[in-house]
Amino acid sequence: MKLIGLTGGAGSGKSTVASMFRELGAAIVDADEATHAVYAAGTEGFDAVVEAFGEEYVRDGAIDRAKLGAYVFANPDALRRLNAIVHPRVRQWMADRTAQAVEAGADVVIQDVPLLFENNLQGLYSATVLVYASTETQLRRLVEQRGLSAGRARSVLAAQMQIDEKRELADFVIDNSRTRDETRRQVEEVWARVRAL
Repeated sequence: MKLIGLTGGAGSGKSTVASMFRELGAAIVDADEATHAVYAAGTEGFDAVVEAFGEEYVRDGAIDRAKLGAYVFANPDALRRLNAIVHPRVRQWMADRTAQAVEAGADVVIQDVPLLFENNLQGLYSATVLVYASTETQLRRLVEQRGLSAGRARSVLAAQMQIDEKRELADFVIDNSRTRDETRRQVEEVWARVRAL
């Protein structure tokens, strides 16, 4: 079994690339899905976040992730406190799902991890794949596709390692700046190379 780390920056198109890998036969374990599970009402993660940050970050029985995100991205100490709550639980969820995929016979498991390089996790993987888009493209997508204000989009990107730094660290780079067909061609090429490792 090969364990591959897939990463990128906010707005780079990781989800698009992950779905292409899934179509080719990879088992995908998604850190964003893990985070949603960790934040879910009735979990110890939910309780720990509410205890640390207060009821004002709960709306309609769920963590108001937009409100909490706006606060922590503007407050590095708060971001560290949140990460200390969320990251260990996310890692455990992902480890459990990876084990399930292996038990089900997966040859290649791709873990979609937004902060792979920021958290120095590359040593866990047979190879790392970066989904690349220029900073300008990332900003435009965050504003146009996710509805963030330009200021909020910039703060989200500022909290992450610069995409060009990540490019230097990755084993494979998929440039997702052009057409979907061009991205698909690169995904197929990387898939063949990963399977040959």
